[in-house]
Amino acid sequence: MTTTPTLAGRTMFISGASRGIGLAIAIRAAQDGANVCLMAKTDKPDPRLEGTVHTAAADIEAAGGKALGIVGDIRDEESVDRAVAACVERFGGIDICVNNASAIALNGTLDLPMKRYDLMQDINTRGTYVVSRACLPHLIEGTNPHILTLSPPLSYDPKWFGNHVAYTIAKYGMSMCALGFAEEFREQGVASNALWPRTMIATAAVQNLLGGDASIARSRRPEIMADAAHAIFTTDSRELTGQFLIDDEVLRDRAGVTDLSGYLGEGAKEEDLIVDLFVEPAPA
Repeated sequence: MTTTPTLAGRTMFISGASRGIGLAIAIRAAQDGANVCLMAKTDKPDPRLEGTVHTAAADIEAAGGKALGIVGDIRDEESVDRAVAACVERFGGIDICVNNASAIALNGTLDLPMKRYDLMQDINTRGTYVVSRACLPHLIEGTNPHILTLSPPLSYDPKWFGNHVAYTIAKYGMSMCALGFAEEFREQGVASNALWPRTMIATAAVQNLLGGDASIARSRRPEIMADAAHAIFTTDSRELTGQFLIDDEVLRDRAGVTDLSGYLGEGAKEEDLIVDLFVEPAPA
């Protein structure tokens, strides 16, 4: 396995990184001395959601990286194009594209308003396509270029469709983008992979939509996804592409990490962790 051990001097463009997993991925890259361009909608503090583009940029710089925070909406193609152009102007190129922004609604078909359906499609599938498309000309010229999309492994098992078909379509659309980009840009050396957590991750989505404090107490911290992403970015892009990756497997296979106790939230126990949607429990 060929690796570049550090992200120092490389440039990441990441969507929706004001908080949670996206911010953790950005900070981990910043700890190596990476440049991070983050595009997100949250410009002003929201009592329901911690963090803004500006606080995230400050956190990235405090971690040792250089940051460019860009307020924008990935549903707007022109906004994305301007953000990517600003990133390239500031740092000279793009080496990593992270499709982190996502919307979730787990309603059944008769309970889901079409505006929520459209929102998930526009942010998840279309947003992933638009952001990747804008970054790709620069990735082709980049150093060890990677696209990483935070989306699940594809499966036709009906259990992943029956309760929330709209959300599944939107997330699987992201995964299909990841697979398609991998094949289309294989010869240019641009890697494209999807990464998904084995267990629930302690984020605002879990706090606000998926069980609150009880679920947070049975989740891992976002840093597990950040470390898995770092292991992917430091792998030769021609050696790892077109894969649906799970965080704990990446850490085991590519970083030699088997003790995951350090990723447990306060008071959490390994045996109590909630397995995330779209994945099966880890093999014994």
